[in-house]
Amino acid sequence: MSRVAKNPIAIPGGVEMSLLGGVVTAKGPKGQLEFRVHPLVAVSQDEGRWTFGGVDESKKADALAGTTRAIINNMVTGVSQGFERKLTIVGVGYRAQAKGKELQLNLGFSHPVNYPVPEGITIETPTQTEIVVKGADKQQVGQVAAEIRRYRPPEPYKGKGVRYADEHVVRKQAKKK
Repeated sequence: MSRVAKNPIAIPGGVEMSLLGGVVTAKGPKGQLEFRVHPLVAVSQDEGRWTFGGVDESKKADALAGTTRAIINNMVTGVSQGFERKLTIVGVGYRAQAKGKELQLNLGFSHPVNYPVPEGITIETPTQTEIVVKGADKQQVGQVAAEIRRYRPPEPYKGKGVRYADEHVVRKQAKKK
């Protein structure tokens, strides 16, 4: 059995979990998330603890049980605490500004880039060179951060561009005479 799937999930206070027709729903202070469980995964619940296992002894069922447990654990964390991803902008004249449901980025192009913020995500700009992406869905938070970074990834010579706050950009040496 998968090592990840062996660990049960304890549901914290303030989070409501339900399993109806193969769909797990999590409700909490940060929002509501749903996930459809694969038919090869058996989900059981008792007294605020959720356990996962394969329906049969196949490798695929074990792998899916571990994946399902990880996704549902992220759902519980997301609706109770939420997830956030920080981005930093490096470059002269590069800046970001959150305007309602849009993020305006000036990244050295001849025009500003307007990124529409998807539903369920909030974007904050504490300073002009910092972007904080927040939301309940871990996958969606990471996807939005990756899409913003993709407009101008950090280049290796001066390090200019949009990078994750914890990212280390390997710098190259410029051409010598």
